[in-house]
Amino acid sequence: MIYLKFITAGLLTSLAWAALALYGGLSGWWLDPIASRGDTRQFMDAAISMIDESSPGSVALVLIEDGAVYDDYYRSADAPVNADTVFATASLSKWPTAYAVMLLVEQGKIDLDAPVSRYLTRWQLPAREFDNEAVTVRRLLSHTAGLVDGLGFGDYAADETLPTLEASLKQPRDSDDTDVQIIVGREPGSEWDYSGGGYLVLELLVEEVSGMPFAEYMQEAVFTPLGMSRSSYQYLAELDNIAGSYERSGEPAPLYQYAAKSATALVASAADLTRFSLAQLRVDAPLTASSISAMREPLGRKLGMPIWGAGVMLYHPTGQGDYVFGHDGANDPSINASVRVNPNTGDAIVSLSTGPAYLASRLAYQWGLWATGYPDFIQVDQAIESAMQPLMIGLLMIAVLLLLLALRGWRRGLVN
Repeated sequence: MIYLKFITAGLLTSLAWAALALYGGLSGWWLDPIASRGDTRQFMDAAISMIDESSPGSVALVLIEDGAVYDDYYRSADAPVNADTVFATASLSKWPTAYAVMLLVEQGKIDLDAPVSRYLTRWQLPAREFDNEAVTVRRLLSHTAGLVDGLGFGDYAADETLPTLEASLKQPRDSDDTDVQIIVGREPGSEWDYSGGGYLVLELLVEEVSGMPFAEYMQEAVFTPLGMSRSSYQYLAELDNIAGSYERSGEPAPLYQYAAKSATALVASAADLTRFSLAQLRVDAPLTASSISAMREPLGRKLGMPIWGAGVMLYHPTGQGDYVFGHDGANDPSINASVRVNPNTGDAIVSLSTGPAYLASRLAYQWGLWATGYPDFIQVDQAIESAMQPLMIGLLMIAVLLLLLALRGWRRGLVN
């Protein structure tokens, strides 16, 4: 009977330790940041080392502290890169799109919880078994509208003619060259499911409500008021002072066009995205502080963790009841962008790269871990992996302790 108690105690203790070790991993207990907490200079130097040790390509990094630029760093394998050099941003494009939608909400032209169909005349979601009227603007912003396209918009070569917005909605080009439809494939509001197609619907929404082409509205309502003079949806090859395009090996790659402006076609400079980041901290920006706060209210969850608001990614807790928020973008050839803002401290990071694999996101991840102590949800695999060593050590110690107790009990039994 006593051995059964030992076994039961061992199993319960092991399960408790496994849960604690995993919780610790997701909370950053076992992860070491690249610099000492609070030492901004040391972090910047470590980030520069990460850039210099990566494969060739173009990179821009801006570190913001207490609402002001602390330092920046630029590197290129070809033409010089500076604060005004224009990079492709891939899916980071979705954040300014959401910002524009929220401007229309503030003006009373859009109701976040109204069916998006109320505002559309040029195209509607195809009828399916689920209720399209439950596809609201808020759910489209947060990837919880039940759309199952998973786009991933494909590239267009320099000599191709871009399709109209309606044509893209009817037959989008997927990055995997698969046949994809923008449809409601599960109950709206039931779960989070990343949908590039949802942002194409939002692009149409902006055009229909504003009465302007999407790019013109963005220029008038967002870019010009914020002084983002190097931001647009133009083909990168038609602009000057560009970052170029590189493979992960560092070899030059073609420059592609993108049809989905709202979802993936934004091109911008580090200086412009710095202005956009700082606008999230200002009360006098085009979008009010209350709307910006509303954008980071948790709406989308994965494994029970809040990961998405109304157009922004919620990377990890700030430790003060809020979230570090922003957006990442990645595409092939190797395009990567990340902007993250801590609303409690006024700190932020802007990182852009083409060439080194996911370098912009890796820099931003390290910044978040250094600044808050928490790993972000994108790198949850690293957080879980960090728990494996303490988990195994703890289980070994539990096993040894139980063995010693069992031997002690066995010896006592012999003596008695």
